[in-house]
Amino acid sequence: MLLLLFKFIAGFVGHSAAMMADAIHSLSDFLTDIVVLLFVRISGQPQDKSHDYGHAKYETLAMTLIGVALLLVAVGIVYHGVVAIHFWATGGQLTAPRLLALWAALLSIAMKEGVYRYSIMKARQLNSQAVEANAWHHRSDALSSIGTALGIGGAIFLGQRWAVLDPVASVIVGLFIAKVAIFLLRDGIGDLMEQSLPDEVENEILQLAASVSGVDKPHELRTRRIGNHYAIELHIMMDGDMSLREAHDKASEVEDLLRSRYGNETHVAVHVEPK
Repeated sequence: MLLLLFKFIAGFVGHSAAMMADAIHSLSDFLTDIVVLLFVRISGQPQDKSHDYGHAKYETLAMTLIGVALLLVAVGIVYHGVVAIHFWATGGQLTAPRLLALWAALLSIAMKEGVYRYSIMKARQLNSQAVEANAWHHRSDALSSIGTALGIGGAIFLGQRWAVLDPVASVIVGLFIAKVAIFLLRDGIGDLMEQSLPDEVENEILQLAASVSGVDKPHELRTRRIGNHYAIELHIMMDGDMSLREAHDKASEVEDLLRSRYGNETHVAVHVEPK
């Protein structure tokens, strides 16, 4: 919050479009922090009567909302930057930014990179999509601040005729934010639309199932993500003369093997067919 306020003040007082763009990026970062806090709390609730598969999809929804917020921010930043560049190209005089804006950019680089490193460490420990998405949001803020610092520095130290570097930097920041947003939306929407797991993961699932003694030809594999967890459904073939208890035990062995590989929260459903 303190960094956010300082960047807005520095952008306004320092007459820097790039710093204002960076401050808006930080504002979206701050707001999505709140979204993550709320949705991760909801997604951690156990399954209930109305949610047989739990609430983990709320975390995927949070990641998608972060992507939407970032994309809207990016469009606004690029638009205002292009307007300023056009004004300069048609003979307009741009105000060069002040040194305060440069100091704000340098401070933002250091602080946001530190927050990214802490967040990505925790995201991997907790296996959280939303926290990882938010960590990359922090990293994008740090990297955008590098572009901001270069643009502001060039506009300050190269003279008045290079003042256009400030809005140019703001456009670069906006395009970078858009790229991050598109990746987040691609993954989030894919999971919400029940997109299958990657081919390499599905192939590994089939190989693990086939490795259980007495199990033959695993097929009809269906997969998807439920928040941070996998949902796996498949058919297996076993000796038709095997007792029901033995077949049940073998199916349970397949389920346990898959859960040991992909986590205890993995949803596994195995259908047994005689051969």
